[in-house]
Amino acid sequence: MKVRTTITWNSILAGFSTKPGKLKDAQHLFDEIPQPDIFSYNVMLACYFKNSAIEAAKDFFDRIPIKDTASWNTMISGFSKNGRMDEAKELFRIMPIKNAVTWNALISGYVEIGDMESALELFEKAPGKSVVARTSIVTGYMRCGNVELAEKTFQEMPEKNLVTWNAMIAGYVENGRGEDGLKIFKKMLELGIKANPSSLSSVLLACSNLSVLKLGKQVHQLMYKSPKYWDTTVGTSLISMYCKCGVLEDGWKLFMEMSVKDVVTWNAMISGFAQHGISHKALNLFNEMRNKGIKPDWITFVGVLSACNHAGLVEVGIGYFEQMQKDYGIGVKPDHYTCMIDLLGRAGKLNEALDMIKKMPFEPHSAIYGTLLGACRIHKNLEIAEFAATKLLNLDPINPAAYVQLANVYAAKKKWEGVSRIRRSMKENKAIKTPGFSWIEIKSVMHEFRSGDRLHSELECIHEKLNELEKKMKLAGYAPVLESALHDVTEEQKEQLLLGHSEKLAIAFGLLKLPLGVPIRVFKNLRVCEDCHLATKFISEIEGREIIVRDSTRFHHFKDGKCSCGDYW
Repeated sequence: MKVRTTITWNSILAGFSTKPGKLKDAQHLFDEIPQPDIFSYNVMLACYFKNSAIEAAKDFFDRIPIKDTASWNTMISGFSKNGRMDEAKELFRIMPIKNAVTWNALISGYVEIGDMESALELFEKAPGKSVVARTSIVTGYMRCGNVELAEKTFQEMPEKNLVTWNAMIAGYVENGRGEDGLKIFKKMLELGIKANPSSLSSVLLACSNLSVLKLGKQVHQLMYKSPKYWDTTVGTSLISMYCKCGVLEDGWKLFMEMSVKDVVTWNAMISGFAQHGISHKALNLFNEMRNKGIKPDWITFVGVLSACNHAGLVEVGIGYFEQMQKDYGIGVKPDHYTCMIDLLGRAGKLNEALDMIKKMPFEPHSAIYGTLLGACRIHKNLEIAEFAATKLLNLDPINPAAYVQLANVYAAKKKWEGVSRIRRSMKENKAIKTPGFSWIEIKSVMHEFRSGDRLHSELECIHEKLNELEKKMKLAGYAPVLESALHDVTEEQKEQLLLGHSEKLAIAFGLLKLPLGVPIRVFKNLRVCEDCHLATKFISEIEGREIIVRDSTRFHHFKDGKCSCGDYW
C-alpha cells in the first residue's frame, strides 16, 4: 500500500467531518495522522462543532500548537452559531489578526440571537462592509419586523449575491408581505440571477399564504425541468403549497413520489389532511410514519391533535396528548394546549377546557383564551365567554377578536344591550375590527371581495347571480340563518346583509367565470358563518359544482349538497 501523505490523511478526515455523527471516526483518524498540519487541526476543530461538541472543541483549540486565522475563525463562528456570543466576543477581542470572515461571523451571530444593537455597532466598526455582513444586517432588520430599514440597506448595497436576494424574499414572506416577496423574486430572475432551493422554498411559502396556485404550479414545473432545484425542503414546501391552496390530491401525489422524506415532509402531509378535515388519513399517516421508524416531533403532534379536533375525536385526542409526553418525552407547548382547548371546546366540554387552562404549567397566552372564547360563541355560553374575554383583554387590551367574539355571544342570545356596550368599549379602547374578506383566483388575477362590497367592477352581474341563486335555494328548502347577521335590524334587512357576505360574492363570481368541471376555490380570512356554510351546500347541489372554501381554521369541500366537515367546524 502507498505511504499516505498528510494531504491524503486530511482528505479522508475532511470526508468524516462533513456530516454529523462521524465524530468518533474523525477523532480516531486524527490520532493516526503521523504529522498533522494546521489544516488537520482546523478540520478536526470544525468536526467538533459539526457534532455540537462545543466543550471538546474548546479543549482541542487550546491544544493546537500554532493557530492560524482559520483556527480562530472556526471557533468564533462555532460559538456564534450556537448562540454563545460572550465567548465569541472574547475570542474576537484577543484574536491577533482579524479578516472579513471574522467580522462576518460575529455580526451574523448577533443577528441570529436577535441582538441588532450589537450587530449594528460591530457593523459600523468593521473595516470593510462585505456583502455577507450587509446581508446579515438585512436579515436582522427583517427578523425584527423593520422592513423599511431592510429595504434601505438592500437598495444601498453596492454588491448583492443570491443570499442577499433570498434574505429579502424570505423577509417579506415572514412579515406577511408575500406579494412583495414574489415581486422581488421576479425582479431577481429578470436580472439573470438564478434561484436556488432556498429561493423556491420562500416563494412557495408566499404562494401558500396568498393562495396563488398558478404561480406555485409554475415553480413545480421549473423543478421538474431542472432537477438541481429539487431537494427535500423544496419538495416539502411544494406539498404544503398544494395543501394550503386546496389541491390536496396533488400534494398527496407529490408526497408519494418523493423518495426522500424527513419528519418535516411527514408533518406537512399530516397537517394537510388535518386542515382538510380528512382526519382518518392524517392519523393513518401518523401511524405509518411511526412504523417506518421516523420519530415524531412536537409539530407532528400539533397536526395529529388538529386532526382529532376537526373530527371531534375527543378521547382519541386526549390519548395522543398523553402519549406525546409519556412515550416520546415531548414537552407540551402552547400550540398543543391551544389544540386541546379547541378540541374540548368545540365538543361542548367547556368546563373541562377551563379546568385544563387552570392546570397549565405556564401562563396561558392570548390564543388559548381566544380559542375558548370561540367555543363559547359556538355553544352560546355567556358566563365562560365573559371570563375568557376578560382574560384575553387583560393580556391584549386592543385585541379586536375578544370584543367581536363576546359581542357575537351576546347577539346570539339576543342581548343587544350587551352588544352595544361591547362595541362602545371597543371604540373607546381603539380596537379595530379585522374586516372580513374573501378572494378567488381567476386567470392569474386575484379578485377580493368584502361583505357588502361596492367596489368590484362586475358587482351588478354578481348580484344578479346571487338573487337567482337565492330564489332557487329557497325553493330547495333553504332558510337563512338569521343569527349569523349580528345586527339588531329587521329580518328582511338581515337576509340582505347575509346575501352580501364576502364568500357568497366570491362564489357567485366563480360560478360566472369558471367553466363546469373546474372546482371553485375561495379563501376567507375569518371563520365562515353558519349561513354561508348552509348556503354553499345548497349552491353546490343546485349548480352541480364542487366548491372549496378555506377559512381561518380549515378547508370545507362542498359537493352534492354536503360538506366534508360534516357540519362540525
